[in-house]
Amino acid sequence: MRRPAPALATAAAALLLGGCSLLGGGAPDPVPVGTAAPAAAEQAARADLAAFYGQRPEWVDCSGGFECARLTVPVDYAEPAGATTSLAVVRLRTSATGAERLGSIVLNPGGPGASGVEYARGAAAVLTADVREHFDVVGVDPRGVGGSDPLRCLDDAAVDELVAADPTPDDAAELRRLRALTAQLGRGCAASGELAAHVDSRTAVKDFDVLRAVLGDEKLTYLGKSYGTYLGALYAEQFPQRVGRFVLDGAIDPALSDEEVSAGQAAGFEVALRAYVEGCHAEDACPLPAGTDAAVARVRALLEDLDAQPLPTASGRALTQGLGYYAVAQPLYARSLWPRLTEALRAALAGDGTGMLALADAYAHRRPDGTYADNALQALPAVNCLDRAEARTAEDVAASVPEYERASPTFGAFLAWSALTCVDWPIPPVGEAAPVRAEGAAPVLVVGTTRDPATPYEWARGLAGQLESGHLLTHDGDGHTAYRMGSSCVDRAVDAYLLAGELPEPDARC
Repeated sequence: MRRPAPALATAAAALLLGGCSLLGGGAPDPVPVGTAAPAAAEQAARADLAAFYGQRPEWVDCSGGFECARLTVPVDYAEPAGATTSLAVVRLRTSATGAERLGSIVLNPGGPGASGVEYARGAAAVLTADVREHFDVVGVDPRGVGGSDPLRCLDDAAVDELVAADPTPDDAAELRRLRALTAQLGRGCAASGELAAHVDSRTAVKDFDVLRAVLGDEKLTYLGKSYGTYLGALYAEQFPQRVGRFVLDGAIDPALSDEEVSAGQAAGFEVALRAYVEGCHAEDACPLPAGTDAAVARVRALLEDLDAQPLPTASGRALTQGLGYYAVAQPLYARSLWPRLTEALRAALAGDGTGMLALADAYAHRRPDGTYADNALQALPAVNCLDRAEARTAEDVAASVPEYERASPTFGAFLAWSALTCVDWPIPPVGEAAPVRAEGAAPVLVVGTTRDPATPYEWARGLAGQLESGHLLTHDGDGHTAYRMGSSCVDRAVDAYLLAGELPEPDARC
């Protein structure tokens, strides 16, 4: 399952998906109010939210043993009598009863923009059998995402154009073109309705608390990965007394600015690329030259060549530099994907971009027919640009490129220029970078992987250190996130916490 980087969206990449639908207009939808869920009455901190906390949605069978429902929440929690929006929720019930049933575990795979519903449907791979035996597994698509009244800002053709655009402008004309494309995305989102101004993470976690109450749980048990750790940290800050057993895997440090996040990711992907190269050299017939530095330089040269001369592919679409960056980044999320990158690079170095285009399409969730499976990459900038208020200009972005390139010769410029998206975003931000303490919250288990490309290990250390009740588990390994990614040591430690509340020893490593 794809776990998108929280900021790996260059102006060309963050900008996806199409159509325009007005959300939140007109009279508010009625909230179904019935007998409140067992814990709901005490959990609505404000009387004007009681109807949302007390709703009892209709659960219907939706294949594979799952139940599906719609959850109604306010578009703006400051105006709960106004417009509402609908969230898609899925649940896999445990057969356990009595003391053996430990409640619900809510999952979020990251993004912003990834589907919690689809992640939960992969529960057999996401959670161990022991955890599934004792918890109802619940996934929700955050507001504006996937099946939850999704934002739609561009049509598929405009998405294709944006993803394939030159992400590293070399002159004023290329910069104007890139800014025009990113501005088009922002205008499309702003025109899509009131919801576009309320898809920020601090609002999204308020929805999580409504979900907790509707599920009948006094406290929220939660597994968040990548950007899902940011949601978890913000929930713990807003609702510390409602924190149950929290696992935040592949952590984002909430204290970092957007620029610091992007620069950290650039460095993280450089480390991951070097680890991939060393793995490639250990296999037969690696297409890259001997020596880590020389091999990384060859990958970088390939990406630079694509800027001037895209490669042909079997589909007739050209492999551009923008698509090439996604093709290289996508397999760095999981070591199991490294062989696919090796084969794609072998073909590309021989003049055929078909394999790399397939990897780029996998990252973007683009189907062979040219449509996109979801709005994940469109929702990404819509959320990010609201979450952190930073007054940056295009000139500031251009000036930052050399520093990024020093930290990451391969990915630096690509991620530096991604900041253009928020420079031109038409909706004012509502959040800012700030440390999260979550005073009074139950213990929170933070998991960090030492060579994680998308969420560098230092971020996990930062989050665990900020949280008053944070505990860090270190995974010495490759790839993005650690739980259920091949380490039995990590799996045992996380399960012990989820099932019995047993935390790893201080400074524990797997």
